[in-house]
Amino acid sequence: MAHEKFVDEYLEGVADIVKKISRSDIDKTIQVLYEAWKNDKAVYVIGNGGSASSSTHFASDLNKYVSSEAPHRFRAFALVDNIPLMSALTNDEGWSDVYSYQLEAFMKEGDVLVGISVHGGSGSDKAGPWSQNLLKAVKVAKEKKGKVVGLIGFDGGMLRKMADASIVVPADSTPQVEGFHLVLTHLIAARLKEAIGNKSKRY
Repeated sequence: MAHEKFVDEYLEGVADIVKKISRSDIDKTIQVLYEAWKNDKAVYVIGNGGSASSSTHFASDLNKYVSSEAPHRFRAFALVDNIPLMSALTNDEGWSDVYSYQLEAFMKEGDVLVGISVHGGSGSDKAGPWSQNLLKAVKVAKEKKGKVVGLIGFDGGMLRKMADASIVVPADSTPQVEGFHLVLTHLIAARLKEAIGNKSKRY
């Protein structure tokens, strides 16, 4: 079986995303995170499914890759990482509260919440509307006077409307959106490392 046609079409889709994605939205998102680092604010990252692993990866990059030579380090936390707490919250409070419950205790004024979501809370499946736990967490972050960043796909959903800065991957494909979210988090981390590591240049 030949796969060349599928491969070509998939990679053409990636190239199309590169052409269409908003550079100004990327810049605004980087600036929000740079200000969080500069002001020693915490960054909390959340996501479901594949976006949960992207959340862990991004928090790790902020804490290690970006911060390794910085004057002071990022304080970044992926709220999916404490499995006993996540399972206890799911069991006792419900899946819709797994992130908002944590943020009620952790989030302080000026902290940043990064929500990674393919649909941004729009659409539904057998369990009901998607990613309502992310939107509930966003509400808590806003109530606590924090900043919200969204990495999204499709039409951006409610997360795009609620976020202070957001990057929407212009694609209607979950694999393409999730894959490009990793490209974006690596791009953001690389720029932050450069901006933080050379304070002689104005950002």
